[in-house]
Amino acid sequence: MLRLLFLLLALPLAVFAQPTNTRSLLPVPSQVNWGKSRLYWKAPLQLRLERDDDPAVRAAAERLLANLGRQAGRPQASAKAPQLQIRYGQPGRMENFDEERYTLRVLPAGVTIDAPTSLGALRALATLQQLFTADGKDFYFPEVEIQDQPRFVWRGLLIDAARHFMPVSVIKRNLDGMAAVKLNVLHWHLADDQGFRVESKVLPKLHQVGGAKGYYTQEQVREVLAYAQARGIRVVPEFDVPGHTTAWIAAYPELASNDSTYGVATRWGVLNIAVDPTQETTYQLLDKLFGEMTTLFPDPYFHIGGDENDGRQWRRNPRIAQYMRDNGMVKRDGTVDKHALQTQFNRRMLTIVSKYQKKMVGWDEILGPGLPKDAVIQSWRGKKGLYEAAKAGHTTLLSNGYYIDLNLTAASHYAPDPLPADAPLTDEEKKRILGGEAAMWAEFADSVIVDSRIWPRAAAVAERLWSPAAVTNVDDMYRRLALVSAELETLGLQHRRAPHQLLTMMAAGQKLEPLQTLAGAIEPVKEYKRHFQGMKYTTETPLNRLVDAAPAESEAVRVFYTTLDSLLRAPRAKVTELPRTPATRRQLAYLRAQLKDWQQNDARVQPLLQLNPALREYAPLSTQLTVVSTLLLQRLEQLEKGQAASAAWLATAQQQVDAAKKPAGQAELALATKLSKDLLAQP
Repeated sequence: MLRLLFLLLALPLAVFAQPTNTRSLLPVPSQVNWGKSRLYWKAPLQLRLERDDDPAVRAAAERLLANLGRQAGRPQASAKAPQLQIRYGQPGRMENFDEERYTLRVLPAGVTIDAPTSLGALRALATLQQLFTADGKDFYFPEVEIQDQPRFVWRGLLIDAARHFMPVSVIKRNLDGMAAVKLNVLHWHLADDQGFRVESKVLPKLHQVGGAKGYYTQEQVREVLAYAQARGIRVVPEFDVPGHTTAWIAAYPELASNDSTYGVATRWGVLNIAVDPTQETTYQLLDKLFGEMTTLFPDPYFHIGGDENDGRQWRRNPRIAQYMRDNGMVKRDGTVDKHALQTQFNRRMLTIVSKYQKKMVGWDEILGPGLPKDAVIQSWRGKKGLYEAAKAGHTTLLSNGYYIDLNLTAASHYAPDPLPADAPLTDEEKKRILGGEAAMWAEFADSVIVDSRIWPRAAAVAERLWSPAAVTNVDDMYRRLALVSAELETLGLQHRRAPHQLLTMMAAGQKLEPLQTLAGAIEPVKEYKRHFQGMKYTTETPLNRLVDAAPAESEAVRVFYTTLDSLLRAPRAKVTELPRTPATRRQLAYLRAQLKDWQQNDARVQPLLQLNPALREYAPLSTQLTVVSTLLLQRLEQLEKGQAASAAWLATAQQQVDAAKKPAGQAELALATKLSKDLLAQP
């Protein structure tokens, strides 16, 4: 492994096509001018605040200095140490979308931060953390002047605490991660079919029944709110209605749209169980709850969900169907129109939420004729809904493309833009695009592994929402993403630690490295395929298998194919011939070493897989790792020698790859699924 690391570090810069001006910064700032000098960390910087009326700034600066001290050791304080001077014009209010602009200057004499508001000072401190650099035994800040501001005012992360309860400690450390990459909205999904996660003093059965497996007391909610505010992050709660409400109905059966009796759901999927929108008692109960929750959560935005209700319970209930007919909610073909009924329901929700001085947010299903423009539309189904909402006068958010629970690549989340250059909107309509949110739904993420499903890929979304639209270099994003991933570990995130601990438990005292190699070469199946891979998951299913320890995106496989692609794109490279330069020799040496490590791993790991029944289902993936590694070694040899692969060899190789793509244990072999067809194509 040391040899592989050495070879990887020796690869030419062309592998990553890295710009020279981004260094370790993510998100990329608006403007950066690097100097040639350094500010060495020989003693802790002396903190100097020109004004001190926002306690969040002093606390953030002291946290930063303490964290830098832990990284560099703790040199003795000195009165002669350079200063960290912070100036801001006024305390910033997140709920007002106050400016987050800042200027950061690092000189050998010290650091200065200037910002119109305290929010800008907080963002500058996050950048300063990323500038801290190790050079042997010395630590320093490079000389630099940065002028920076976000592209979008709303840069969110949705954390689903309803399906799997996420303790306060999990929420807090993810807030630290959000602050590090300048995300500024925690969208806290608190109620769904599988749970109601907030203490209600006016409707206590909601948390007593719906939160039997975990809920937040109101005091804990206030603790999280204070923690977020101290990091310049606002918290928007979501209480999803009229669908996704099985846990509500289990607690208060009078909400139901039929005569069935429900318990809190223990299975996943879209259950299409909805509250009854025709009964005034439904609105009285929701009014009582929202009155309490809008007081508990001070942010001016309040999310009511509104998604994934197909209306089947409403259509099948004769009384509700008759209500729709009596009120003209009928389609041209004479059938009742559930969307019209939900639009009426949404209007009532908007009236209730507005009564408590809140702005209502809902998923794009709530968009429809007659919905007042005050409602904010969050689009998860595509750009079409986003643009339609903006054209209809609604402010909007984009989540489509940012669903990080789908186990897709960071690059796939980096590409979508809430406001691309070709957006079919007027200048006025473009102003209604507030930004976007990464979404971490938690069917397959509990409190142990959720960090590894959020980070570091959420940082790619953070850059898309903060940085200028022209920042699109994927290779450079990945280079910096690795640096941010290491930084997040220092802040307490467990996206690396938790999978390692899971693998250690699975190894049960046996040699760990072969299992790590296998886990690092596989990924969970993508999108929602895990629901249909031969295993029925419930809320009680432990997430402690190899698929849960595997990365959402295999870094080892990504680097392998990035290197291979760079090799094949080298000057004068052909499908049947490779150039012979020092750079290509280094690349070939790395590729061969990595493939041989994968090729030989099956013999090392199979005894452990057969010994542990819980690991045995992954034996086919281990075998296929050897098969695909072997054929890639053969292909490299052909390319190196300039030998054309025969049609028979290519056909056999393609059959082997196709077989290796078959999932096992809800996981797939990334080395096979990411292999380009061009590599096995006839020239």
